[in-house]
Amino acid sequence: MRTKALALLAAVLIGTGNAQGTLPIEVRYGAGRNRTATKLWKDAEEQLKNGDVETAKRSVDSALRSDPTLWPALYTRAKIFIGQHQYEPAVRDCSEALRQYPPFIEAALLRASANAYLGRYAEALKEINHCIAIHPRSDALGRALADRAWFEASCPDPAFRNGQAAVKDATKACKLLQWRDEFSIRDLAMSYASLGDFDSAARYAEQALAIKGISPATAKELQRELVLYKQHQPVR
Repeated sequence: MRTKALALLAAVLIGTGNAQGTLPIEVRYGAGRNRTATKLWKDAEEQLKNGDVETAKRSVDSALRSDPTLWPALYTRAKIFIGQHQYEPAVRDCSEALRQYPPFIEAALLRASANAYLGRYAEALKEINHCIAIHPRSDALGRALADRAWFEASCPDPAFRNGQAAVKDATKACKLLQWRDEFSIRDLAMSYASLGDFDSAARYAEQALAIKGISPATAKELQRELVLYKQHQPVR
């Protein structure tokens, strides 16, 4: 990625699908941006992290009205849309972010998640596979592998599930992300559960819960999944 012509202005947080993770993603874009829009976008990210979704939505909408070319804000809004189960708008925002900045791997992965929620399983898997095949930077590759593990472990269509492959992908993702990302560890738990290894699933769910700075919403979901594992049930 170019560095001389780009300024690091903020870090965006992401997790698998619609989640907010603790491991930051560096987002680089041109210096000289609309400062008002940039501040509103940063505010939206912080509000979303704190669980204030409605205020975050208002902030990111205002940011995009001020600067429609602020492609990281499109990604933030797409995350909000997914959390609200509005998957088509999420696909549109991710597609526009990618049109403006094609190397934005995380937007492609988020679009794949939205398409998976819409039942477009083949399309979602194709996009994840593409993100892996182009050999992105190591953290992006880790997230792509984690997303594929999530898909392979929990896809509602059994034709797309592959527990062994999910464990392999999630393990590699955890290593690439240095076991610091709760969502890749969560995906590893989910992958083991898909194989019927609920003891391993519970152990990794507990490890994900122990990540420092995990959001209350994510902790709640992990606790729910941990209960399922202890009841010998996978997550679908």
